[in-house]
Order: sequence, then structure tokens, then C-alpha cells
Amino acid sequence: MQTWRDGRTRATDAAESIRAALAALGIPESAWSGIRPTVTHNGHAYVHLGMLPADVVEQIAEAMRVTKASVR
Repeated sequence: MQTWRDGRTRATDAAESIRAALAALGIPESAWSGIRPTVTHNGHAYVHLGMLPADVVEQIAEAMRVTKASVR
């Protein structure tokens, strides 16, 4: 049971991280309200992003490209 709880904590933290990043991009909560932490029966942590509007995905991709370019 502790493994599942630890997985839930990791999934919840990761979901909060992506929510905060999307909010920082100025994307309204209504666009990403479907983001949910998920844990398998054996404790593997996942984040379900749900359906996102195409323009939001384009903003995410652009932010990732900018970040990658600045790391080089």
C-alpha cells in the first residue's frame, strides 16, 4: 500500500508541476482542467493530460523548443 501512496504522491506532484507551467505560460485553467494524477495498481505514477486544445499544444511545443535552444 505504501508503494501505491508514494506513486500517488509522485503523480500528484507531477500534475501540479505541469499545471503550474501551463499557468506560467498564460494558458487559462479551462484549457488544462483535465490534467489528473493516475497510479497503476502496482504504484507506477502517471499524469493523464486529457484533450488539450491545439493552440495550447502549440504553445507548449514552442516553450519546449525555446527551453531546448537556451540549454545548448
